[in-house]
This record gives sequence, structure tokens and C-alpha cells, in this order.
Amino acid sequence: MLELGPAFIKVGQVLSTRPDIVPPIYAEVFGTLQNQVPEDAGGDPKQVVVEELGDELDQSTLEPIAGGSLAYVYTARHRGKQIALKVRRPGLKPVVERDLRVVRGLIPLISLFASERQQYSIENAADDFEDIILNELDFDREREIMSAIGENFDGDDRVVLPDVYETLSSERVLAMEYLTGRKITDDDAFDDVDVTPHEMTTRITNVYLEMGLVDGVFHADPHPGNLAVTDDGRLLIFDFGMSERLPAAVQEDIVGLYRALVRRDVDDLVDALIALDVLEPRVDRAEVGRVLELVIENLEGRPEITWRMIITELTTTLRDFPFRIPPDVMLLIRVGTVGEGVCRQLDPEFDFLAVVRSFLLDKGLIESELDAIITETWADVRRSLPALARVPSRFDRTLYRLERGELVVRTEPADGHGTGDHNLGYAVLAGALVVAASILTFHDRPYELPALLAAAGLFLVYLVRHRT
Repeated sequence: MLELGPAFIKVGQVLSTRPDIVPPIYAEVFGTLQNQVPEDAGGDPKQVVVEELGDELDQSTLEPIAGGSLAYVYTARHRGKQIALKVRRPGLKPVVERDLRVVRGLIPLISLFASERQQYSIENAADDFEDIILNELDFDREREIMSAIGENFDGDDRVVLPDVYETLSSERVLAMEYLTGRKITDDDAFDDVDVTPHEMTTRITNVYLEMGLVDGVFHADPHPGNLAVTDDGRLLIFDFGMSERLPAAVQEDIVGLYRALVRRDVDDLVDALIALDVLEPRVDRAEVGRVLELVIENLEGRPEITWRMIITELTTTLRDFPFRIPPDVMLLIRVGTVGEGVCRQLDPEFDFLAVVRSFLLDKGLIESELDAIITETWADVRRSLPALARVPSRFDRTLYRLERGELVVRTEPADGHGTGDHNLGYAVLAGALVVAASILTFHDRPYELPALLAAAGLFLVYLVRHRT
């Protein structure tokens, strides 16, 4: 992948988060791909700065500070102020588009050797790769998302994002405020700042959950190189090339997925996976349900449960079914997996899932166990109210017919030979009235009292007639 160039490096990075396509051991190796290519690949990025900005900058002040497979980052002076420039490699887009055509051409060939289950994912893979890679090449999109996230956290003293210089930015150049901080996993990252590593892990989790599940626009690449601690203890986030917007419906489905896991509700879990387009609608729900029950049992039997463990267990178990990981879900999985890894580097005892649950409770996105039980019970009662409301009138009519002798209960044996207890009907009716009385206790009026009296009377008749 490294030798094939930028597009294939990105394909490898995407495959590292696609357990629906490659086995876990392959995904792990793909995850080690470095986001780097040789210095001379694609030409000199400084030429792009000259073409896009010309005399707007003092070109002699350009200094490279970081490099990747798709772009380089420079600092420069603009009107006496130091700024940062993310610059796309020259001539890169045609190369990537060519490579994507090659990838798309390989898909049918690969599908010939894939199982039926894998074909469901592979059919969508080329489109997924293309969307993700071309989005990263479009700096106009990155600028818009970066500005949107910056506005969402404006005035929030937990986190800081560089401001964007829109007049200096284009599809190939992203100009932004130059901010510095200590790499979040450095040994001295938390020296002389009023925040502990444990507090920062909670902050990282809450900030990313707020981006994804509340604001609907999130940074999807929280690896240590893109996170820093400022001198005043804030979380500094870099590089928004890998980012995504989530529709409100997808946000609700993600919350529904977590709610189903918390409640261990297999039916809701299947519904959520289908709604997220992970499982196809025509999947065998009963069979999937049985498999997911085993997943939940396996997880409950472990002393420690992590996000990575949940995803690994789910994807490994679902391999027998046609399933895929859509791009937005894939990026969310990446955020959780990479983010949890960073948090555990900072604090090995950090409970990622506990913080997620606390966040969802605080935001009212899920209910506590007690609230969930009360909500479900009240829903059952509301569904039963129409039937309960009709019980008193039906009971009155039954008593009226009993008093007039219009209601007759026959208890003839099924074989028609006349054997058995002919008076058993009184006992059956008495039992039915006892059940009716228990239901009528929910009614405002004391209808259960005459029902119990009638039940007692019928039972007494049964005893007397049974003895005679």
C-alpha cells in the first residue's frame, strides 16, 4: 500500500476500520499504515502556495512543520502574524482519481472470490472509498466543517480549534490560525497545567460525543498527533480532513443502538442495526437475535468491557450474515476505537463506556434503568387502558344477564358421555370474576367489590352443588 501511493494508503487506512470486509488480523496490520509518502511525491507543495496566494504571503517565510499522504502543513507570515497553511500536494487529485478507477475495476474481480456475505460489503466499498478520499482532498469542505465545529464550541473553555482565514483558503489551501500545544501523549503534556490526565480523558470523550450525537458534525480522527494540550490546559484539536456530518435520523439510531445494548434488548438491537444499514432489512431476524444474545452473554461474563471489545465481538459474530459498515458508521467506530485508545494511554484505568453512559444520561438521550422500567410499564398501561375502560360495562352486562337467568354455563365432557362434574362451570366463572376483580382494582370506582362478592357467591354455589 505504501509503495502504491496516497490513494492506496487511504484505502488501507479505511480497511483497518472495515471488519465487514477484512478479518481482524488484517485490519490490525492495515492500522499500522503511516500517513506518509516520500517527500517528492506529487511535486513541490510550495508551488501550490505560490499559485493560490501569490503576493498575499511573504513566500520566504514558508516553513514546513508536518507532512502526510495528501498534504503538507507550513507556517508563514501574513500581515505580521504567523499562520498555518495546509497545502494539498500538486497534481495529486488526478492521481487519486486514476487510482480510484483502478480500485473500482478490482472490485468485481475480488467479488468472484468473496463469500456471499462479503459481497454485500464489497459492492459498496468502492463508493465508500471514493467518498472518504475525495472529501479529504476538498479543503473547502474541511474549512466549512472546521468552522461549524468551531462555532459549536465557541466560548467553551474545555476545547479550542484554530480559526479559519476564509479569504486565504481555497480547495487546495486551508489557511488557519497557528496554535501550539504539547502532544497529548507526551510525558510532559500535563506539566504546569490545571488538568489531570484522567480529567482530560473525560473531556475528550464528552467533546467527541457532543460533536457526534448533539451537534451532528464531528472530527473523526482523534489520534495523538491531532490532539494537544495548550498552556492553559485546554484540548486543542487539529486536522479536520477526516470528518463527517450526521443526519438527525442517524444520530437517533446511534443512541437507539446504545440504548438497546444498555437494556440488553435484542429486538431493539436488531432494529437499530437495520436502521443504520449495517444489516439488510431481509435478514433472518430470529437467527440474528439468537446470535446477538450470545454476544451479550459473552460480554457480561468479562470483568472489563471496552468499546473495541464490543465492536470486535459484534463484527466477528455477524460475519455469518450479510452486513456492511456504512461510511458514517465506520467513522463513528473509528472515533470510538481511536479515542478510547488515546484515553487509555493517558489513564489505563479509564472506563470509556461509563463516561459515555453518563454523558447520554446527562443529555437526556437515554433513561436510567428505573426510568426505563417506569416508561415501559406506563406504555403497557396506556395500551391496556381501552380494554380496561370497557371491562366495567361488560361486567355490568354479565351480572344483569346472570340475575335474569339469561347466562348459562355448560360443562359437558368433550366425549359427550355425560361423565364429569356438571357444576364445574360455577367454579370457572368464579375464577374468571376473581381475575376481573384484580383488573378492576385500577379503576377509580370500586367495581372490584361486587366482582369479588359475585365470585364468592358462585364458588359457594359450586361447593354446595358439588357435595350434593
